[in-house]
Amino acid sequence: MARTPLLRIAGLHAGYGRAEVLHGLDLDAPAGSVVTVIGPNGAGKSTLLNTLMGMLPARGGVLFDGQDIGGAALEERVMLGMALVPERRELFGSMPVEDNLALGAWPQVRRHRPWRARLDDVYAIFPRLHERRRQLAGTLSGGERQMLAVGRALMAGPRLLMLDEPSLGLAPLVVREIFRTVVKLRETGVTILLVEQNARAALEVADHAYVLEMGEIALQGPARDLAGDARVVDTYLGMAADARRDP
Repeated sequence: MARTPLLRIAGLHAGYGRAEVLHGLDLDAPAGSVVTVIGPNGAGKSTLLNTLMGMLPARGGVLFDGQDIGGAALEERVMLGMALVPERRELFGSMPVEDNLALGAWPQVRRHRPWRARLDDVYAIFPRLHERRRQLAGTLSGGERQMLAVGRALMAGPRLLMLDEPSLGLAPLVVREIFRTVVKLRETGVTILLVEQNARAALEVADHAYVLEMGEIALQGPARDLAGDARVVDTYLGMAADARRDP
């Protein structure tokens, strides 16, 4: 039996001012799955995530757990259980790791729910953050900063976790560790929408995949099928291999 979509997008149009970037996107993210959106730079991947968080004006249908959230503000979407880890991570570099994590728990505080136990959960997923908990975030390595950004998002107890280029700028060994974490998170029941230019790594962990080109869905299907699609192999998997060789 097909899983019910936690997130359903229908005919989504969005952009910046008069410049439309997304042209009528349809996308489903079933509960408890990893859905990836791959494509080249400039395809509209980050625009999609920013639109879903309510940071850009949009037309079309956006349903979260069956609720129309098209007019909801960013804070409302966070309170519903949506979280975004942006490409730039946007950490507070002059604050310790643990304080950055604590700031991520504000939705739990607003709900008057206990949140300190979530620190233990995050430290169990990222033991290195526990080791660095008193260290300033700005002194962490690139991989550790990405772990902290994901951990901070998890402190809010999200139902949908959106990751924008989590492998960007990271060494291959760290990239593998980050994607192993994605698999672990899926096992906890979190739905993940993964935007990636590293198509090979994304398709290895995803259940379903969409190929975004020039603001439109060019291909979609089970990730394992797209990983064997000749067009995807020729256009994207080679690019991903090149990207992994970059310093």
